[in-house]
Amino acid sequence: MAQQICSICGLPKDLCVCQEIVKEEQRIKVRVEKRKFGKEMTIIEGIDSKDVDIGKLSTKLKTSLACGGTAKDNHIELQGDHRYRTKELLIGWGYPEQNIDVS
Repeated sequence: MAQQICSICGLPKDLCVCQEIVKEEQRIKVRVEKRKFGKEMTIIEGIDSKDVDIGKLSTKLKTSLACGGTAKDNHIELQGDHRYRTKELLIGWGYPEQNIDVS
């Protein structure tokens, strides 16, 4: 069986580093915003939706944090204040710590 070659980096699919490079190039900002009736929303911005499926990432975050939320307009919104836990999860999934700003 012939090995599949990545069309982007030219390496075999099992050695492909494209997703790791994409993660290292992201500048992610995590902040909390107050909404109507004093509700807090954690906003995650700076993830390039062309390189990363923010819908899948949103679902993964919502499942891990046991909260509601959505992915729209190139950012993710999570119900509640999850700034620091979100940063820990993103670092665990391979995003570099120095590229994640929490405010």
